[in-house]
Amino acid sequence: MIHSQYPNRFRPVFAAPFVALLFLLVLPVLTARAEDSRIFELRTYHANQGKLEALEKRFRDHTVALFEKHGMTNVAYWVPTDNSESVLVYLMAYPNREARDAMWKAFKDDPDWKAAYAASTADGKLVGKVDQLFLEMTDYSPELKIEPKDPERLFELRIYTTNPGKLTDLDARFRDHTVDLFEKHGMTNVAYFHPVEGEETAGHTLVYLLAHPDLETRDASFKAFAGDPDWQAARKASEENGKILIKGGVKNTFLKPLDFSPMK
Repeated sequence: MIHSQYPNRFRPVFAAPFVALLFLLVLPVLTARAEDSRIFELRTYHANQGKLEALEKRFRDHTVALFEKHGMTNVAYWVPTDNSESVLVYLMAYPNREARDAMWKAFKDDPDWKAAYAASTADGKLVGKVDQLFLEMTDYSPELKIEPKDPERLFELRIYTTNPGKLTDLDARFRDHTVDLFEKHGMTNVAYFHPVEGEETAGHTLVYLLAHPDLETRDASFKAFAGDPDWQAARKASEENGKILIKGGVKNTFLKPLDFSPMK
């Protein structure tokens, strides 16, 4: 048997500093943002003519609560500020794809949903087409905070399409420069995603959300960002071996949150 050379009464004196040092070493690991391994789904509903208001009502009165009942996470619901095409856009989160499919099956089989659907479509279907895109969060995305921060806040959905093999360069530029520079110029980084494997746009697309107090502030922030020498230097360095984005590879849509949206 091995005996300590120190009497028992002295052991706490040595143990306390060791525990404190160990805590300081482990603390950064404990406080780092845990990787968000959930799968996200961006859904766009194209309402039939004159049916957008009824579609919003069905979500407000039934669908949102039923999604939650079946374990789905409602992230945000929006309509474009220029909604000439009568669309409703929303973002959902699930633990994984298998759970998502099971949750949707349970939702569609729910008698409450069937009753709500039947009542809302008595005078005709509300939706003509549904677009969906499955997404996973990038390693540099901030934590997604689902909070009703400001009902007047303007959201901006931005989609970047890269040249072949350039997505890693785009990610590096965002990770090392762009995200911080957006924040520097007053923009709120909401979340950054890639389409999951199997999506047509996977491997060459970045999808992200920004938030702004209003359009005027947004325009001023982007103007300051574009003129920032740090951004200009980062962009130049990242494109020494060729352009990252295809021609016309930036698409953006301005969105306003609906009154029943969890995120505002």
